[in-house]
Amino acid sequence: MKIDGKTFSQMCVSGANALDNNQATINALNVFPVPDGDTGINMSLTMSSVLDLDNFTGTISDCAMQISNNILRSARGNSGAILSLFFRGFAKSLKGLESADAEDFAKAFECGTREAYSAVMNPTEGTILTVMRMCAEEALKVVREKRFEGDTIGLFAYLLSVANKALAETPEMLPLLKEAGVVDAGGSGFVTLISGMLAALNNHPILRERMDSDKKAAADFADFDTADIKFGYCTECIVDKDEQHVGEGTGAELRPWLAEMGNSLVFIDDETFIKFHVHTNHPGEVIEKALSYGPLSMVKIENMRNQHTSLVQNEEAPAKETVKPEAPKKPYGFVSVAVGEGVCSLFRDLGVDYIVPGGQTMNPSTEDVLNAIAAVNAETVFILPNNKNIFMVSDRAAELTTDKKVIVIPSAHFTQGFSAMMAFDENVTPEENAETMKEMLSTVTTFSLTHAVRDAEIDGLHIKDGQVLGLVNGKVKVTTASDFEAVKELLSFVEEPSFLSLYTGADAKAEETARIEALLRESYPAAEMVVAEGGQPLYDYVISAE
Repeated sequence: MKIDGKTFSQMCVSGANALDNNQATINALNVFPVPDGDTGINMSLTMSSVLDLDNFTGTISDCAMQISNNILRSARGNSGAILSLFFRGFAKSLKGLESADAEDFAKAFECGTREAYSAVMNPTEGTILTVMRMCAEEALKVVREKRFEGDTIGLFAYLLSVANKALAETPEMLPLLKEAGVVDAGGSGFVTLISGMLAALNNHPILRERMDSDKKAAADFADFDTADIKFGYCTECIVDKDEQHVGEGTGAELRPWLAEMGNSLVFIDDETFIKFHVHTNHPGEVIEKALSYGPLSMVKIENMRNQHTSLVQNEEAPAKETVKPEAPKKPYGFVSVAVGEGVCSLFRDLGVDYIVPGGQTMNPSTEDVLNAIAAVNAETVFILPNNKNIFMVSDRAAELTTDKKVIVIPSAHFTQGFSAMMAFDENVTPEENAETMKEMLSTVTTFSLTHAVRDAEIDGLHIKDGQVLGLVNGKVKVTTASDFEAVKELLSFVEEPSFLSLYTGADAKAEETARIEALLRESYPAAEMVVAEGGQPLYDYVISAE
C-alpha cells in the first residue's frame, strides 16, 4: 500500500487531533509538579497548523513540505521545535515522491530523527529524541529484513509498539523521570501522534473533541484609573562617572537613595558609568542627584499618566487608516517574551520595543517571534526568551530572519532579562553587547514560589499536592506550607547579596508580601532591595539576588 498526499495529510490531522485531545494527560507528566507543565499544549499547538490540510490533493512530497513549513512556524517550546525539525527531515526524505511505501517511511523516520538530533547541542537520552531514534532504527531494520514490504499500515502498527516500549524505558535512562514516577512528556506526545496517524490509516481517524477559540485577550487599559498611578515619571539615565567616582561600586550610595524616591528600580554600577531606571514623582531631584556622580550621557523622562490616558483614548477611539513614511532603521532593537503587567512594563521601560506575550505557561510560536522581529525597525534585534523552553523557538526565528541581524540572549528568566537589558551599551558593537549581556545572566540567582499540582518525590523531597514549592534557578529545593516559610528556607541558598528584587505575582497577598519583605531586609541589612508588582501568574513571588 502506497500513501499519497491526501492520505498523509489525513494521517497528520488525525495525529494533531489525538495530541489536542490528550493535552492534559501529557502536561501532567511534567517532571516537576509545578502548575506550568505545558508539553502537551506546545505539541498540540505546533501540530494544529496542519488542520487546514485535511482536504489536500497533491503529492506526498508537496504535502510533507507544506506540513513542514506550517509546523516550523507554529512550533512552540522545545518539544514543539523538535517535532517541527522531525517533520522537516521527513519532508526532505520524501521530496520528489508522488506517494510513499513502507521503505520510504522508514527512511523518512531516520531522516527526521537525524534532523531533530542535529539541532540539540547536548541530546539527552530518555526524552522524545530517544523515542524517535528507536523508532527510526527499528524501521530501517525491518525494511532491510523485508518485513512489512508493501505493508505501510503494518509498519506504523509495529512502530507504535516500538514507541510505546521506548517510552516505558525512558525512566531507566533518565533518573529524574524515575524519581518523579513519570515517563517523558515529549516522548508520550510522540507516541500519541503516531497512534493518531495509525488510526487514520485504519480508517478510524481521531476527531477533535473540543474546538478552541483563537481569540487572544488584550489588556484593557481602562480597567484602572490614571490617578491610581503612584509614581508618575519613568526616569532613565546613564551617568559617565567623573574621575573621583571611577571604579566598580562607587555609586553604591545612589542605589538606596533612588529606591526611596520611587519604585521599579533597576540599577547598574559599572566601573566607568552608572545606568538606572526608576519610577518617581520627582525626576528633577533624581537627575540632580545623578549629576553629582558625573556628566549625563543619556536622560529619558516619560509621563506615565499621560501615556495611560493616551492608551485609554486610543482604545475608545475608532482606528484611522494612515499611511506613514518608512522610518530609517535604528541600530538596535529588542524583543522580550514576558507575562505579567508589571514585568512587561519594566521591560518596556528598559527599552524593549516589542513584548511577545508568554512564558512558561504560554510558550510563543516561532511565528510569534518572527512577527515580533519584523515589527522592530532595527538593523540588529536582540531576543530575550526569558525561559529555557523558548530557546529553540527563538533560535529558529533568528535563522529564518534574513533582512536584519538577530541575536538570541539565552535568558532563562525575566530576572536575567532585566540584567541583560541593563548591561546594554549602544556605543559598542552588537557582538560586544551580546558577550556582555550573556555574562550578566550568570550574576543573577532566581528564587520562585509556586504550588505543587500533584504528589511527587524529587531529589529526596517528598512533595504533596498543594504545598508551596521553593525553586532555585528553576529547580525545586524546598517544600513548605506557606510562602513565608519557603522564603525562610530558601535563604540558605543565598550567598550575601548586594542587591535583592522582590516581584509579587498576580495572586500575592499584601500581608504575606510585607512579611517576606521584612524577612529579607532583616536577613540582609546591607543589601539594597526593591519590591515591584510583577503580576506574573502561578508564581506568587519571584526574588532575584545579585
